[in-house]
Amino acid sequence: MRMYDLIIKKRNGETLLDEEIKFIIEGYTKGLIPDYQVSAFLMAIYFNGMNEEETVALTMAMAESGEQLDLSEITGIKADKHSTGGVGDKTSLILGPMVAALGIPVAKMSGRGLGHTGGTIDKLESIQGFNTALSKDEFINNVNNIKIAIAGQTTDIAPADKKLYALRDVTATVDNLSLIASSIMSKKIASGAEVIVLDVKTGNGAFMKNEEDAFKLAEAMVKIGNAVGRQTYAIISDMNQPLGRAVGNALEVIEAIQTLKGMGDKSLEALCIHLGSYMLKGVKHVETIEEGKQLLMKTIEDGSAIRKFKEFIKGQNGEEEVVDNVDLFPKAKFIESIHSVVEGFVNEIKTEQIGIATLILGGGRETKESDIDLSVGFIINKKIGDYVAEGESVGTIYANDRNKLEEAKEKFIKAYVIKKEQPKMNKLIKGYVTRDGIFKF
Repeated sequence: MRMYDLIIKKRNGETLLDEEIKFIIEGYTKGLIPDYQVSAFLMAIYFNGMNEEETVALTMAMAESGEQLDLSEITGIKADKHSTGGVGDKTSLILGPMVAALGIPVAKMSGRGLGHTGGTIDKLESIQGFNTALSKDEFINNVNNIKIAIAGQTTDIAPADKKLYALRDVTATVDNLSLIASSIMSKKIASGAEVIVLDVKTGNGAFMKNEEDAFKLAEAMVKIGNAVGRQTYAIISDMNQPLGRAVGNALEVIEAIQTLKGMGDKSLEALCIHLGSYMLKGVKHVETIEEGKQLLMKTIEDGSAIRKFKEFIKGQNGEEEVVDNVDLFPKAKFIESIHSVVEGFVNEIKTEQIGIATLILGGGRETKESDIDLSVGFIINKKIGDYVAEGESVGTIYANDRNKLEEAKEKFIKAYVIKKEQPKMNKLIKGYVTRDGIFKF
């Protein structure tokens, strides 16, 4: 088997066999196939696509390129959730404790953020002492005893994906459905959960700007998951404005705590409950989504969710007192209100610009080596549909550098489109995809 022949085969639009795809991924991971040949292969995929069988084969080859977590020592069916990313997305911090409070094991491997804000791991590290580098035994023990653990993804999980993504990033081949779907699902499959719930974001603050594209990606990932024996669901949700009210690492953990106490943003709460109900259905804890929603809402109302969050923090050596005293989180030096210069209704929020403004403050990473400031960010005071008087606060900025504050504040205010007329409101949940097909709301 020669890489040259396989490039020609895909260039000509032919279908690759499973063993041919495995040969490419294994060879590239081990350094036996050079970047320039894999670049040509990726470009051939970009133009000619891959069918469902090829996409599944590519996903499994990447999943099998490194360590695959064996979670068999954890009692019960394991559920995981993945988001395709957005601005202010702290859902894992909320739905994890809610689901765990119902006795469902949540064994989650998460990454650090590269972009607007930190990932789930960065956010958790804003809690003093919190340990995200759990050993395998610690991880399994915590899930068995507490029902939840969230740890940093090891470099041994799907190493082929890391190499391929770096190459796609510099060869303009990121934007291909099969390559995106296999990249996401290879890591989820290697992480060992039997039930996978995907939150596929769409809108101006999401990777998938177009709603139809988001449904196509969701369908591709659900087909991959179910093809390899994982119960997989995808929910398509709105990212045309930041999720919740907080953007920035410590600020988002504080909002997660408020939400678990029943005092958070209601749209954020609703999305978490919706996602969590599919996790419950997948592990056969409930028959219907509505039943799942009721059980999850009860964990907020009876306090079991916030108690579980506290237990989760303690189990990973974090300062659990932050749950009752948010002043223990890292604090920004400068906190200022951002005022509107016009009046009217918020018609649009250029969500990606809010993310970039957070990055300017130091709340995200431009490169993997960038340091991250856990204390900076924004609180969103006005969202789409809200009325704003001239001079009224649309947000609050948290910063540690005066020059960065001014630059980020200008970016933030320009993200708001305020008009005299009231806007048409976007649906939070656009629809969902299961093995039974696509359902749009």
